[in-house]
Amino acid sequence: MITLLNLLAQATAPSSAPAPTGGGGSDPLAFWRSFFPLILVLVVFWWIMSRSRSKERRRFEQMLNSLKRNDRVQTVGGILATVVDVREGEVVLKVDEASNVKIRVNRSAIKEVLRDTAAPAESK
Repeated sequence: MITLLNLLAQATAPSSAPAPTGGGGSDPLAFWRSFFPLILVLVVFWWIMSRSRSKERRRFEQMLNSLKRNDRVQTVGGILATVVDVREGEVVLKVDEASNVKIRVNRSAIKEVLRDTAAPAESK
């Protein structure tokens, strides 16, 4: 029986490795070291997304500022029309050539300026 107790005592003898201090682990920066790559990827992804949004917004603002008479446009509601007059906050559009129907819309209601390659050939 004494040999069994000696064997158990030797098996549970203190090791040379330091015992962990605190409940979270031995290294206070272990959390940041393990999650730093994930945080870095998220930051880069957010930066790329915000950059593309700002480029798109800049392109849209430039398109609205370059509106001029006789441009073919499409509104966000799907109306295809020709620009008659450009004012500060609104645009006057001609919807129907035959009955001369005109509508006024906010400038931000213009979705895109339609570029038609056949239009210059017809106007000559």
